[in-house]
Amino acid sequence: MSFSFIKKLFDRRVDQAAGLETVIEYRFENREWLKLALSHRSSVDNGPSNERLEHLGDAVLGLVVSEYLFGEFPDMDEGALTKMKASLVNEAVLCKVAGRLNLGNYIFLSKEEEKSGGRNKSSIVADALEALLGAIYLDGGLGTVKRFVARFILDDFEDLVNDKKVYNFKGELLELTQGSGRGMPRYEITDQQGPDHLKVFDIAVTIDGTRYGAGKGSTKKEAEQKAAEMALRALKKTSEENG
Repeated sequence: MSFSFIKKLFDRRVDQAAGLETVIEYRFENREWLKLALSHRSSVDNGPSNERLEHLGDAVLGLVVSEYLFGEFPDMDEGALTKMKASLVNEAVLCKVAGRLNLGNYIFLSKEEEKSGGRNKSSIVADALEALLGAIYLDGGLGTVKRFVARFILDDFEDLVNDKKVYNFKGELLELTQGSGRGMPRYEITDQQGPDHLKVFDIAVTIDGTRYGAGKGSTKKEAEQKAAEMALRALKKTSEENG
């Protein structure tokens, strides 16, 4: 690989990252954090991807949202706070926010991943948003992350919580089973098809050893949510039949 090609690639990535800075109205002191946040694992050979930043961003987002809910709802108990938090930090919500930012357009992907529709994959854009939050935290501190979350996530708080498309069925199912003394639902991959960049997962959910639902999705999280939704319908139907 020639030096000129590497330089052109580097310059393109700098320009691409700068474009996102304009969208989020935050300029990085160290733009390397931003470039790393946008680097999907398919776009790097042996170098670092955005996966570590994603892990950090997930924790930072959880803290910011938890603090907001703690102050905003002083009379809400721990269970309700947990449920509401889950409604604000799940993959579907992150995808919705990433879509508003057109984040998929800025992610660095391999040609193969891009051809397979990677810029619109829920797992990729959701992970990139969490990585972006991690990068903002390292570059500008917790206060900067709070302002970002307040503007792009919490500003639409009520709509997100009430949007059934981003509803956390897994959280509701867990609350239901634990409240009735039935323990935790168990999710199991029953089948998976396709190459790594086009994987489809089939997941079943069991409670007390009985299967109550199944779901299919391009990510494990998506399939689990669909399985949980089916299980909730089945449990509620059984409850109504038993009076």
